Amino acid sequence: MKQVPVKHVVIVGGGTAGWMAAASMQRFSSVTPLKVTLVESADIPTVGVGEATIPNFVAFNRNLGLDEIELIRATQATFKLGIQFEDWVSLGEDFFHPFSDYGVPVDGVDFHHYLLHAQRLGEPSALADYSIACALAARGKFAQPHPTPPNPLADYSYAYHLDAGLYANYLRDVAVQRGVDHIQGNVEHVSLRADDGFIDAIELSDGRRISGDLFIDCSGFKGVLIEQALHTGYESWQQWLPCDSALAIQTRTDVAPLPYTRCIARTAGWQWQIPLQHRTGNGYVYASSFESDEQAAATLQAGLQGETITEMKTIRFVPGRRKKIWHKNCFALGLASGFLEPLESTSISLIQTALAKLQTFFPHNGFTPALADEVNRLHGEELERIRDFLILHYALSKRQDSAFWQHCQTMPVPASLQHKIDLYKACGHVLQYANESFEPASWLSMFNGFGVVPDTVDRRALQVPNDKLNGYLAQMRGAIAQAADAAVTHDSFIQRHCRALAD
Repeated sequence: MKQVPVKHVVIVGGGTAGWMAAASMQRFSSVTPLKVTLVESADIPTVGVGEATIPNFVAFNRNLGLDEIELIRATQATFKLGIQFEDWVSLGEDFFHPFSDYGVPVDGVDFHHYLLHAQRLGEPSALADYSIACALAARGKFAQPHPTPPNPLADYSYAYHLDAGLYANYLRDVAVQRGVDHIQGNVEHVSLRADDGFIDAIELSDGRRISGDLFIDCSGFKGVLIEQALHTGYESWQQWLPCDSALAIQTRTDVAPLPYTRCIARTAGWQWQIPLQHRTGNGYVYASSFESDEQAAATLQAGLQGETITEMKTIRFVPGRRKKIWHKNCFALGLASGFLEPLESTSISLIQTALAKLQTFFPHNGFTPALADEVNRLHGEELERIRDFLILHYALSKRQDSAFWQHCQTMPVPASLQHKIDLYKACGHVLQYANESFEPASWLSMFNGFGVVPDTVDRRALQVPNDKLNGYLAQMRGAIAQAADAAVTHDSFIQRHCRALAD
């Protein structure tokens, strides 16, 4: 196959995925000269409900050279310190998943081994007492972490809750201003090369023909390029992730926004509450085989707070992944590449990490198969690790009050996840595979939150005298509580530094 340098990138589809790709590839063009074109249909609405992010999203926008305060104001954003899981363990029992570590390691041994040992000796404090993000969230407060924290206990991260539609519009304006060619039109036909089946051009309904070298598919669940044209195939993970439907609706905000996402377990799935400056995003992700659409709508309505300001939107999906994210000269992003329910806000993050892989292994001199093979391998591993993390939420629940939760506790889990669970139960070690998106502290949040207590802990943690260990723990708790008490409220921080302009 003749190798031709890639000079023109054509993105099909707008929305969050499309405009993240456009802005990122335009930025990348400073390294390798590229023409970037985005083709967007005004007739196809975006899903547009993914409004919660994880900390690497902050770095993504910073790397694009965007001003953080301007971005927050433009997208009506608030800050996110983590996720509050309510009623997941059992009814009335909550826990918090923070964007921070717990305590600090001692002599190469992870902190939680010392705390577990102390708890067995009668220490009453909880794991959350040793996380600054947990302490801030519990108090409804926020402070930006110091770039070089004077104490490891003060090191934490944050993300945003934002309006996905406003974010896409903001990136569109930035990308177009920086040179991205924006074309409005509907893709009528995808022309393939006869010799190798690569995409040669897309043909629009008005007769325009747009050729390119690399095509990025951001066309949503349809996968106009990656699936409808190239027939790449899809792998369902519904045997492990039974939820296949979602309802979304927005309500008016009449209280100060919380600095975290609420994730509330319901009869056949879970409800999200995402507080923005101007409204709250609400949704219910559920398994249609366990609850009818009518019942699901009633469940969501009963859990809403505030006046509704939009119609309820229904979304259908098959949890899983495209068999290849990069096939021939097509690269799939966002919903076109697959879908894992937004339980841990990974949808936007996966767009970001996929773009990073594409740029690392970019086909500057042509489509050498090894490049796509490596991206597909890395992305596949990343998705499997996220998949396992999501499954863990269901598998560890103790709820028995509905058929859905009973099913979740009896369904088999992937061997990779079962080994991780078994290892933690045996010795308290949090195993990390390659290409994990979630750090050990996140896995520890789940194990601890769901009440998994290891049979043993690292024996090196037993060597610290009890009085010294208790004093050490008390000192850490005190430092964290003092820092959290000194911070301003989340709402005060927003009003003072980054309040959005009125609608």
